[in-house]
Amino acid sequence: MLRHRLSTLLAVVYAAALFGFIFLPVAVLVLFSFQDGRLPVPPFNGFSLQWYEAIFADRKLMAALLNSLIVATTSSAVACLLGFMAAYGFARYKLPGSALQRGLLIAPMTVSYLIIALGLLTVLNTLGIGLSLWTVGIGHVVINLPLCFAIIYSSMGDHHVNIERAARDLGASDWKVMLLVTAPMLMPSILASFFLSVTFSWDEFIIAFLLSRFDVTLPVEIWSLLRSGLNPKTNAIGSVVFLASIALLVILELALFRKKNTP
Repeated sequence: MLRHRLSTLLAVVYAAALFGFIFLPVAVLVLFSFQDGRLPVPPFNGFSLQWYEAIFADRKLMAALLNSLIVATTSSAVACLLGFMAAYGFARYKLPGSALQRGLLIAPMTVSYLIIALGLLTVLNTLGIGLSLWTVGIGHVVINLPLCFAIIYSSMGDHHVNIERAARDLGASDWKVMLLVTAPMLMPSILASFFLSVTFSWDEFIIAFLLSRFDVTLPVEIWSLLRSGLNPKTNAIGSVVFLASIALLVILELALFRKKNTP
């Protein structure tokens, strides 16, 4: 009995230390975003919303925020679509060298974002394509497509095959089976890959920095603010980004929970 209580106590302490280690920096960032002073450092001088008012009044920050939202949602949608089609093709058809092709498709997940960004920059310069939000979106599709493919492909089980065969026996074409049968069955995985891609794209800096010019995303704009030193303004916009990421995760959990409990 004593050993059980001791084990429980150690587990609680370990969990508290683990979550403290993970969330303490975020808690400090959020706390000092309300700092009533010029620097986001101790001591805490009092509660103020002036820095949130400042960021929402900053046109450059709001434009960067909108750019990040557009790039994240668009690139994630494209990555999910391509990932789903690739997963369906590899799972349902016998392709030559499929194992090698799957490995090549997932390979960008093991490559540094810096290397990918430099490679894309070289290719774009060679093709004479100017840098813009479109090129940033292309870069984010490259890094998120392998993730979408891996998530969706891993969820395609044999029981799906039987349902697809039944649909074909009822006269459905291959395209109808894929869009009206397979896609709805895989919707939890598709949503998971989409929202994770949005989160990664939303926070990504290196590709966005190297592949953009005048219109920049929020991480690049935050970096430009940090070049002038510490400022509670950066804490406030960081708190907004954190809140947006948490909101995406909550939406994902609710979507998956509803899907699993749908009769």
